[in-house]
Amino acid sequence: MYTGRTEQPCCLCDSPDTVARIDIPPRAVQLMKHSDPIAWRDIVGEVSIHFCESDWETVVDLVVNLGMNPLSRCNVARASFHLREDFEALLNATREEPDQTELEERLLAAADETLSNVDDPMTEQRDVVEARVVVDSLTELGVASA
Repeated sequence: MYTGRTEQPCCLCDSPDTVARIDIPPRAVQLMKHSDPIAWRDIVGEVSIHFCESDWETVVDLVVNLGMNPLSRCNVARASFHLREDFEALLNATREEPDQTELEERLLAAADETLSNVDDPMTEQRDVVEARVVVDSLTELGVASA
């Protein structure tokens, strides 16, 4: 049985044929559509969202040309992420919430490096979009400064 991440449909239109994936920090889930029932602090690792070809073109235009964050239109039900096990229910014991700061710092550092090399021909457009979404999301949530 495979318990890792699976290919998810497009988070905007539900198309099963996706061409791009970006990874965002768990805290950014709060900015996504239908995220209220998800405890973002219980997410382990990055959250992956996928886009079909036509929606990817729109996302690139929104992020790169207009400076907008597309997460508010993305359905969290179509995201790929891992939730920590509910040991409290199984063992009647309490565990501490995972500390997401190390992951957020790592993603921010990678995003900053990507954005500082945006003119480098080796920097892919997908990396630039992912970096801007990470920075914009964490800035909007008050974790990073603009």
